[in-house]
Amino acid sequence: MTVHKKSNVNYNGSTFDRAYERADNHYEKIASKALENSIEHLNHAYGQKLCGAEGAVEFRDGGVYTYDNHGKRYLDCLGGYGIFNVGHRHPKVIAAVRNQLDQVCLHSQDLLNPWAAHLAEQLAKLAPGKLKYSFFCNSGTEAVEGAIKLARLATGKSEIISTKNAYHGVTLGALSATGRAVFREPFEPLLNGFTHVPFGDIKALEEAITKDTAAVILEPIQGEGGINVPPVGYLKKVRQLTKKKGVLLILDEVQTGLGRTGRMFACEHEGVEPDILCLAKALGGGVMPIGCFMSTSKIWRALESNPSIHNSTFGGNPLACSAASACLDVLKEEHLPARAAVMGNHFMRRLNQLRKRYPQYISDVRGRGLLIGLEFTSKELREAAQVELFHRGVLVAATMNANRTVRIEPPLIITESQINFMVDTLESILDDVDNKKIKVKKPRKHSKKR
Repeated sequence: MTVHKKSNVNYNGSTFDRAYERADNHYEKIASKALENSIEHLNHAYGQKLCGAEGAVEFRDGGVYTYDNHGKRYLDCLGGYGIFNVGHRHPKVIAAVRNQLDQVCLHSQDLLNPWAAHLAEQLAKLAPGKLKYSFFCNSGTEAVEGAIKLARLATGKSEIISTKNAYHGVTLGALSATGRAVFREPFEPLLNGFTHVPFGDIKALEEAITKDTAAVILEPIQGEGGINVPPVGYLKKVRQLTKKKGVLLILDEVQTGLGRTGRMFACEHEGVEPDILCLAKALGGGVMPIGCFMSTSKIWRALESNPSIHNSTFGGNPLACSAASACLDVLKEEHLPARAAVMGNHFMRRLNQLRKRYPQYISDVRGRGLLIGLEFTSKELREAAQVELFHRGVLVAATMNANRTVRIEPPLIITESQINFMVDTLESILDDVDNKKIKVKKPRKHSKKR
């Protein structure tokens, strides 16, 4: 691949041209073979991906934008499925990791790890209620796995209640909590003791609780389920019910946490304090992978007799924890949860205006803060709109459990003008659909299902 000129991107998304001669740059070399290597050594499905067909390789990122190897700029309204709450390559997070590279990268496992201890203290001060202790891992799935194990260990009970259409991860334990057959059935039998009830239905939840129920696990807003917001008061009723029944409440805030919905944690909208809280995705500041589950002193006692009963070699490593610590600082210093609420209101208002203009194409707009679901009237229309948004420089993606719905999860630093660009671009696409300039396949059978 030959690149004569690149746009060097700073955090705020502004660019300045930087001339490059024909470079034998290592990154350019591997970028030039990205599609071939992806097909041959990752999965043949990469050959059918839109970015593969376009030969678009993620090459450079900054702020709310990502740039491909051809120099094309994309407004990132996908946000790595919720990773980039503080934006791509926030300078404070980058600096924290770079500084740590000169100190300790991965810990020896024997001596004390100061960054893990410091981050745990930060989270204890930030988290709702009496959540005080943290276990650090590498992903949201691992956080859910640990939360389920802790709930069983602390209660001596085995049954877990989850919800239909929930998405908690794909390892065997987390998959047992995930509530959609397409992910579960190929790997059955999964773990025993898992029950799934309709999301938002407090009566169904109450009927499912038995004397052997250890915990209820919920997403405050279902992400992969289609950005499903439960009825007002549902989460509070769940908390009241679980306390009454002596059942632990696990909240999976892997996607909703850390400012995404307009509060630092989505459960704060209803003043709910969980027994166990799962975090990941945005926790690493868009720079390092890290997840964690948190709980109270009382529940954590179950781990005291054998602290190694649950462990992780790379969990809580200094590089990841330094990034997470800086991320928490940025979220507070830049008031990003409040910003998400304001920008989310603007985004929803603009999208609802579009829905009223094109009810034949958009059936619903839902969400909270900058976690927004845009539901089209057919899967085929959603696919066409998503492809055109890509071509016109906007990144979005469908939700896994709701094939008519596009998720909108931009960095929380997105501006009003950038939001307007996204909505105006979508409006131009729907205009083209209306004027038959863009062809949409006829809906296939069952496409009306969310």
